[in-house]
Amino acid sequence: MSGWNKTTGNKGEDLAAIYLSEKGYEIIERNWRFGYAEVDIIAALGDRLHFFEIKTRTTSKYGKPEESMSHKKMKMLKIAAEEYQYRNPQWKYLQFDVLAITIEYGIPTEYFLIEDVYF
Repeated sequence: MSGWNKTTGNKGEDLAAIYLSEKGYEIIERNWRFGYAEVDIIAALGDRLHFFEIKTRTTSKYGKPEESMSHKKMKMLKIAAEEYQYRNPQWKYLQFDVLAITIEYGIPTEYFLIEDVYF
């Protein structure tokens, strides 16, 4: 990942944590890793544990951030979530979500939450 993309990704994850906290989620982990698999944000809402993939773009010129979600990334997210649940068996209910963020100069930041993604 290039330095520019990493900076954009980090900013998106920071904005996502604030956004989710304001929506009532309790942030449990950020950038949780298991081998090559990583979960951007793990958060709780009620009795459900949410595994968030955060996709951030600085322009919609080349497509929306959520369109960059790959099958491979979702598979890795699932592997990481299964390991996290194994280590934290108190969590019975899991959910996979994608939070797409578009940060364009001169335009308010846009958030698009795709909940309960199946793959």
